[in-house]
Amino acid sequence: MINDDNAVKALSALGHDVRLHLFRLLVRAGDGGLNVGQIGTHLGVPPSTLAHHLSALVDAGLVRQERQGRQIVNRADYGRIDALVGFLTDECCCGVAIDPAADNDAA
Repeated sequence: MINDDNAVKALSALGHDVRLHLFRLLVRAGDGGLNVGQIGTHLGVPPSTLAHHLSALVDAGLVRQERQGRQIVNRADYGRIDALVGFLTDECCCGVAIDPAADNDAA
């Protein structure tokens, strides 16, 4: 379940260009995910910088990590993505009540 705090954290994590590119790469990679070396090759980001950005995405719940032998595979968390999009659009087209007095105050 996504609440305001979770949504802010996830959207903030995506608010950095490297993290956004990283996240989109993992979405394109699908369920197989990518290890850190593969991500670094695609993005041209040094491992220490990449670890920092991956940590922010994991902390925001957008990326899951799984150890497979000596490697850590990173995958986009599609359930969390769907929940975030649902949170953002769940009141779509419901209308907004407008207080006529508020219009007069703004003028």
